[in-house]
Formats: sequence, structure tokens, C-alpha cells
Amino acid sequence: MPSNVGAMEVVAGISKEWRRRMLFMFFMIFGMAAWFLSDGYIMWPNEAQRYGEYAEIKDALIESGDAVDEESSSVKLAWQRHAREAGYRSNVPKERTDADIHEQRVIGWVMMCGSLLFGAWIAWNHTRKVRAEGELVIGASGERVELDSITGMDRKKWKNKGIAYAIYDDGGKSRRLCLDEHKFKGCEAIILEAEKRIKARAEATQSASN
Repeated sequence: MPSNVGAMEVVAGISKEWRRRMLFMFFMIFGMAAWFLSDGYIMWPNEAQRYGEYAEIKDALIESGDAVDEESSSVKLAWQRHAREAGYRSNVPKERTDADIHEQRVIGWVMMCGSLLFGAWIAWNHTRKVRAEGELVIGASGERVELDSITGMDRKKWKNKGIAYAIYDDGGKSRRLCLDEHKFKGCEAIILEAEKRIKARAEATQSASN
């Protein structure tokens, strides 16, 4: 956490925890996209070709009367022999239609595009910061809030999510500034300073009224 909080020189950047979580999600989506694309362009077309060869063997045996259906042992033995000679795995391939293969490719590309956009969003977020410069707090989206204009602090989401909202006055209107310690490590220093000032003003007002 940044030092010299009294002078309010604080720069809250992306936290390691937020980065880890986002990168985990990115690689999970990217990996799933790569899986679908691998199926759509390599695994399933190859299996469709093997199934075509299997279907020819099966149909020929059934037509000749050497097999009743695909569950016949003669079909399985004939396929295993063919697979061994062709260098295939011995398991019976599944039927993969052109529609099935196309669907895998579409899903893969949609997920790949989504993962790349998500990755770009993560990179963009690393350019954002929450700063406190003297008497001014600058939010992640560029909001500029005077510390002494903060009249309250909403900590309802602090315990579970590490998020607080600074309630401040903006030309007579009450607005909220998000201070997300989970995402921007260092926001707590700003929150504590704002709360200290809110308390000091309240005590000063109470003393004056007495």
C-alpha cells in the first residue's frame, strides 16, 4: 500500500488477486476455444473419415450376410484388423456429420473471439488507476472528487467484495465514487482518510452545536 497517506499521494493499481482471477478466466475460455477448434478442424474431420471407412466395412458385411448389424463380432473384428493395418486406434469411430463439424468450428471461433476481447479488456484495465493527489481523488473512470466533498462511506460490499462507495456532493447532487480495493490495491488508504475527515467534521459540528 502506498505510504505518505496523510499527504494523500496514493496510486491504487490493479491488484495481483484480480489479475490472477481474470487471467485464470481468460486461459479457461481460450483453452475451451482451442479445444473446440481442434475438434472442428482436426479431430472430428479425421474421425469422420475413419467412420466412413468403418461404415463401408460394416455395410459390406451386412449385405453379404456375414453380419446382422454393427454389433456383430465379425464387424468389430474386421474393423480392428483394418484399423491395425491403417495405424488407427482400434475403437469404433463415431459418426461426425458436416453439420456437427461446422457447429464445433462456429462455437470455437465465437469463444476464441470472446477470449481475445476479454484479454484486451484485462489489458485495458491495467491502464486504469485510482489516485489521490493532495485534496483530490481521481476515480478509475476519471471522476475528480474533492476529499472534503465526501460526506459518507457505504461499506455494505466491503466485507464480501472489498468494495466501498464514497458518497460525495456534486453541485447539490449526491453521487457515488466506487473504491474497489479488491481490484485496485491501495483504495483502502483513501477510504480511511475520507472516513477520518468525515468523523473530524462531525465532531467539529457537534462541538460547535454544544
